Amino acid sequence: MKLNEIYAFLNELSPFEKQASWDNSGLLLGNLQDEIDTIYLSLDVDENLIQNAEENSLFITHHPLIFKPLRDLSGMAYPKNLLKEMIKKNIALISLHTNYDLGHLNAYFVKEVLGFESFYQEEYLIYVKLDLSFNELCERVKERLGLSQLKVSFSGKEKLEKIAICTGSGGDLISSVKADCFLSGDFKYHQAFEALSNNLSLIELGHYESERYFSENLAKYLQNLPLKVIMSVSKNPFQYF
Repeated sequence: MKLNEIYAFLNELSPFEKQASWDNSGLLLGNLQDEIDTIYLSLDVDENLIQNAEENSLFITHHPLIFKPLRDLSGMAYPKNLLKEMIKKNIALISLHTNYDLGHLNAYFVKEVLGFESFYQEEYLIYVKLDLSFNELCERVKERLGLSQLKVSFSGKEKLEKIAICTGSGGDLISSVKADCFLSGDFKYHQAFEALSNNLSLIELGHYESERYFSENLAKYLQNLPLKVIMSVSKNPFQYF
C-alpha cells in the first residue's frame, strides 16, 4: 500500500486540518509514493522502536517527533539523532496528535479507560455528569489507571456533579472549563492557582498515563488494511518512587 493512500485514510479518519494551530501533525518524514508493508503504532519515537523496526516501514505516532523547525541535521542532539537513524532505514513518519485527541482519543479514554458511558464533548473537553465525592473520583481514577497515588489540587467542594476531562496537557483550557473538577495529563504550578480561584479542583492523571492508549485505539481502525500493524509500547520517561 502506498504511503499516500495510508495518509489519505488517516486524514479521512482524523482530518489533519483540525489540529491545533501550534501542532505539527501530519507527514513528517517519507516519500508519498513509497510502498509500505508494515506499520508501527507508538505514542512516541524512541531508539528501541527504530532499532527493532523493519526497513521501509511506517511509524504512526501520537506525539510529533518534530515540533520546532530544524535548521540542519548535523550533530546527534534529540531529535536529530532519531531522524538520521530513521532515514538510514527509510522509515516514514506520520503523527496524529491534537487532531486525534479531538476526534478519538479523549472520548476513548473517558469511555473505555475511565468507564463513563454517558458524556458530551465540547472541542477538546469531555464533560461527564455524575454523583461522586472528590475522594471517590480519585479512587476510581487510581483503580482504572493502576496508580498508587495522584497529584491533586482540591478546591474544597467534596460533592461533584460535573467533571471535565482532557488527555495530555490540558492546563491551558482551565479558564474555559465549566465543571467542579478537571482531569488532565499534567498541570503547571500557576495553573493550579488559577483553577483554585475558579473553585475548580484538579486531578493530574500523568501525561503518559492519559495518552498511552493511542496505539490500541488507532489499531482497530487499521485492522482491515492490507498491512502488518505492530503496536509498540512506549516507555514512560518518568518513574515514580
